[in-house]
Amino acid sequence: MDDRRKFIYDGLKATAITGIIGMGLLAGCKEEEDDEKKVSPPEDLMQEHGLLNRVLLIYDTCRTQLINKQPSADEALLNAAGIIRTFVEDYHEKQEEDYLFPRFEKAGQLTDLVALLRIQHKAGRDVTDQIVQLAKSRTKIEAEIQKLIERLGAFNTMYRPHESREDTILFPAFRKLVSQHEYDSLGEEFEKNEQKLFGKEGFEHMVEKVANIEKSLNIFELAQFTPKL
Repeated sequence: MDDRRKFIYDGLKATAITGIIGMGLLAGCKEEEDDEKKVSPPEDLMQEHGLLNRVLLIYDTCRTQLINKQPSADEALLNAAGIIRTFVEDYHEKQEEDYLFPRFEKAGQLTDLVALLRIQHKAGRDVTDQIVQLAKSRTKIEAEIQKLIERLGAFNTMYRPHESREDTILFPAFRKLVSQHEYDSLGEEFEKNEQKLFGKEGFEHMVEKVANIEKSLNIFELAQFTPKL
C-alpha cells in the first residue's frame, strides 16, 4: 500500500512539474512572439515613410492631370492632403521633433541635418496649407491651377530626399545614440501615441485610406508600373 501511494504521489508530482515547465515554455514562447511583433522606433517611422511615398504618387498623378488639363480629382487630392496633415505632419513629424531631434541636439550629433529637417517640416506644412486652399477653390482660374501644379511639385521634390536622408542617415544613427532600454521604451511610446490618436489599427487604417484614393485614380494596381521592354 505504501509503495502504491508513493507511486501515485510521484506520478502527480511529475505531472505538476511537467505542467509548470510547459507553462513556462509557453510563456517564454509568447514573450518571444511579442518581442518579434514589437516594431522599433526607426522601423515604425520608416513604415510611415512608405505610406508617405504612396501619397507622393497620388500628388504626382493629380499634378499630371492638371498639367494635361484633364478633369482634376479634387476630392482625391483633398483626401490625400488630409492624410499628409493629420498623419504625416501632426503625428509622424511630431514624433521625430519630440523624440528624435532633441536627442541628437543634446548629444551634439548631426545637428546641421536636424536643423534642416526642422526647417523642411515647417516648409512642408506651409505648402500643405496652400495645396488645401487651392484644391478647395471653386473658381480654379489659370493662375491658381499653375500655382497648385507648382506647389504639388515643390512638396514632392522636397520630401523624397528629405525622407531618404532620415532613412539612411538619421534613423541608423539614432540606434547608436540611445540605450537598449530607452530604445525599447520609445517603441512602446510611439505605439501608444498612434493608438491614442488613430485607434488600435491606426496605421493599417491609414494604409487602407491611401489605397482607396489610389483606386479612385486608377493607380492602385502595382503591375501597371512595371516597365514594358
